[in-house]
Amino acid sequence: MESSARETSAPALINWELAASTAARLAPAGPTLGAAEIATAVENLRLMADISVQHVHDITGLEAARDLRDSSVLVVDRASWAKANTQSFAVMLEPAINKMLEDRRGAIAPGTANVSGAITGSQLGAILAFLSSKVLGQYDPFSALARDSTAPAGGRLLLVAPNIIAVERELNVEPADFRLWVCLHEQTHRVQFAAAPWLRHHMLDEIANLSGHLLGNVDSLMERASAAAKSLKDRTATGATPGRGVILDLLQDPEEKAALSRLTALMSLLEGHANVVMDAVDAGIVPSVKTIRQRFNDRGTDRGLIEKFIRSLLGLDAKMRQYADGSKFVREVVAAAGMSGFNRVWESAEHLPTEPEIHDSKLWLERMGL
Repeated sequence: MESSARETSAPALINWELAASTAARLAPAGPTLGAAEIATAVENLRLMADISVQHVHDITGLEAARDLRDSSVLVVDRASWAKANTQSFAVMLEPAINKMLEDRRGAIAPGTANVSGAITGSQLGAILAFLSSKVLGQYDPFSALARDSTAPAGGRLLLVAPNIIAVERELNVEPADFRLWVCLHEQTHRVQFAAAPWLRHHMLDEIANLSGHLLGNVDSLMERASAAAKSLKDRTATGATPGRGVILDLLQDPEEKAALSRLTALMSLLEGHANVVMDAVDAGIVPSVKTIRQRFNDRGTDRGLIEKFIRSLLGLDAKMRQYADGSKFVREVVAAAGMSGFNRVWESAEHLPTEPEIHDSKLWLERMGL
């Protein structure tokens, strides 16, 4: 007979299907396009994704770029992006949820879990609905690990067509140039994971470790969440700097903070590297790249109150600062050791920089003997 932990399954604690359907229902409408326009945009995005691979190879020097398959590039709408992320979240959180259920065997009734799952699923869906109109593209390394997934073993690249089109119209830039510019960033992430086949499971282990700490302290989680929400409300009311975000405020235990530090360093490295690749792109690759950069960077200065609140909740502004630190790390290492020296980060998990090393590249260079 199966245990209570098995009866109260991971999907019951978070209703992933409800999260996906809620996101699809709440996602803002995208730009109006005719059938022919949609078909043309999808074809062009696929073309730009394919063209960008060689440029990424030339800039990074990573041979893994040569083996990328077009089949793992998906041009999606907002609802499909949200559904894909619920699948990845399920993969990332399942180990921690199952461990929590095993540790609390018999303490969570199936009925209670289902109600909790519906609430959590709805909340996650609302967050995904907000993000679904903001994300231009995303490399999903965990899709191949999802149940019943038909994704290629190397993960999949998602290009959110309505968002890309909306932004290129908003900025009044050349569509083909902007699409290539976006694809260069996202294809860099594909190359990173292709160059480091161990990275997918390493990242999954780190996420499971962090979420395991959070869920393992579930008895104090609601109390900490309440205090963090009050802090956010106070900061918003007074106009204070948002800080790290409510989600990060939940972390108090030293082990939780250490787990977050490792993930922060990894994400800073991945995004910083992708940003450096984009910055290496000149007019010979994207003719209007200077205009795109200027207008794209300027668009973030005029956000509404609700968007600012949600960004504060998720800590997205803090996240952008971390990515800037990652870019600085990559540039300094390349300047000191060349691209081949920097590419040692993809050889093993032991070569990944720590958070202190992200902030002081000399520490990493010394550890690597460069």
